[in-house]
Amino acid sequence: MKVILILLLSCVHFAASNAGFEADGDLTVSNGTEPIPVVLWHGMGDICCNPLSMGSIKRQIERKVPGIYVYSIMVGDNIIEDFLNGFIMNVNEQVAQICEKIQNDSRLANGYHGMGFSQGGQFLRAVAQRCPSPPMRNLITFGGQHQGVYGVPHCNPDNFTVCEYVREAATAVLYDPKVQKFSTQAEYWHDSNNPIIYDELNVFLADINNELKVNEDYKTNLLKLWNFVMVQFTEDTMVIPKESEWFAFYENGQ
Repeated sequence: MKVILILLLSCVHFAASNAGFEADGDLTVSNGTEPIPVVLWHGMGDICCNPLSMGSIKRQIERKVPGIYVYSIMVGDNIIEDFLNGFIMNVNEQVAQICEKIQNDSRLANGYHGMGFSQGGQFLRAVAQRCPSPPMRNLITFGGQHQGVYGVPHCNPDNFTVCEYVREAATAVLYDPKVQKFSTQAEYWHDSNNPIIYDELNVFLADINNELKVNEDYKTNLLKLWNFVMVQFTEDTMVIPKESEWFAFYENGQ
């Protein structure tokens, strides 16, 4: 938890010096009247307001930066929907919904910092690329799968041969167009052994990574960030390969 806060506040402080804002001794940053807000997007299996995860992070930031507005994203209208939508809602629809919520929140009108956790990392990056208004100032992702995953949690093919067969079988299911329409995790499944199938059938990740065609708006909007910090968990066995958290991945055919 302390590492997360140090990263956020350090990024805020650096952004302040670059943007001409003033930072006080507690590293709070003002846009003239109040601290720049923070938007959080939770990971798979979590919810916006879990007091032991997102709720705790929200409280820590609020204690450290007095007066700051922290918006923890809820996908849907209640915490049950929020939990389920992390598994069975099309990611493009999720991003569109959150873009609308951010745009309709007057407290975010002058910009905000983004913090994404696990899959919430690449989802917030999609917000930055697709929805530049209001502007995201800084983006920090913790364990985000920016190049997707090619393996099931705790089953690394480099360590267990059976895991290679598992991920081959998973591709046959996850790239089914019907599954791509609703399965959140299927939409960042990245089969490096079948790059053409990935490009043709993946409905989310291939687009935001500019692998289908170059979307200059995505590039331009991402470059508007003051800072983009990607945190990799060095002992991560959930994300395969964990290097995806730093935007690296397997070579094609690997």
